[in-house]
Amino acid sequence: MSEDFFRQPILNSPYDYPSRHWELDAAGQPTQNIAPTRRRADFVTPIPKPKKRKASQGDLGLDEGRGLSSARQQYDLTSIINQVRGAVDAWRKLPEGSWLVTPETARLLKHGRHHDFGGVRPFFCQVEAVETAIWLTEVAPKVSAGKVLLEHLAGANRDANPELNRLALKLATGAGKTTVMAMLIAWQTLNAVRSPGSRHFTRGFLIVAPGLTIKNRLRVLLPNDPDSYYRERELVPNDLLPEMQHARIVITNYHAFRLRERMELSAGGRALLQGRTGEELVTTETEGQMIQRVCPELMGFKHIVVLNDEAHHCYREKPPEADDEALKGEAKQEAERNSKAARLWITGLEAVNRKLGKEGRPGITRVFDLSATPLFLCRVAEPG
Repeated sequence: MSEDFFRQPILNSPYDYPSRHWELDAAGQPTQNIAPTRRRADFVTPIPKPKKRKASQGDLGLDEGRGLSSARQQYDLTSIINQVRGAVDAWRKLPEGSWLVTPETARLLKHGRHHDFGGVRPFFCQVEAVETAIWLTEVAPKVSAGKVLLEHLAGANRDANPELNRLALKLATGAGKTTVMAMLIAWQTLNAVRSPGSRHFTRGFLIVAPGLTIKNRLRVLLPNDPDSYYRERELVPNDLLPEMQHARIVITNYHAFRLRERMELSAGGRALLQGRTGEELVTTETEGQMIQRVCPELMGFKHIVVLNDEAHHCYREKPPEADDEALKGEAKQEAERNSKAARLWITGLEAVNRKLGKEGRPGITRVFDLSATPLFLCRVAEPG
């Protein structure tokens, strides 16, 4: 067998559109042939220990994403992803006057495609992630094919996230999610500054990380930070950098959504204050007080954009089914920890959405979920 695949597994430059790929057979093994096209998006779905049947060798492989969707949702993730990718590819090739975007967005697109970067140049996957967000926001509502895809995405969110409008941007490990976040913030902010009445754009951002270490690394998203990506990575034209100062960015970790105790009481003191009625004494802060603590800078905004880093930790737990295998020991403890963390994260966002919303409008217009890790837990979560 030829060893060409193992000698040169990477065929494309990370800065250019992928124009070829190693062909794989039905079992996911390399055929040693190079196909002169970009590889289609497919899901390689790991299968857990079987419950009532024996797994065959064919159970592991490319399942077109069907294993990740419920019958109730009735949508094919792989098909939608490839349709969106194809639409964005076709749009990218259009001449400038046909982009159907705002002048501010067009300026950023031209900057990203033609600027002579003196330092770190964005990868194609980073640019494509932002272009996809732009296409879905500014272009898709204006074209018939886009409206169909938007309805699919809206249906998926109604099923999995009824209170939130979430869009997942998946990048390979090391591809640079923070740069994508900076590009999304710049796109939204510059448009919001020039068109303050638009519902599509905002200057308010809530960035949620899974822990303090990652939270601290995200400080480069603040326009005033000494290492701000907008300036250091040359993501924004120099003459537009002053307008980035209008962005209001809150960086937190999901643990901050936990309602804190407003007063520390011993068991005896709590019993004394409850008195004879026996009614439970509520000493934790309200949702409104929690939001005032976590993101007071965003309280006056009509709508905000949320950026979830490592978003595979944020999900709505799937209700247990009758044939679910009972977890034991460490597996059970891990599943409980994961579920508790995910529940805190997503309910915190729902609280922000409700409390910042006004006049029937949601407080959060869009949640961008950025992740490099597929979600595969002991007890699988609802997609979204």
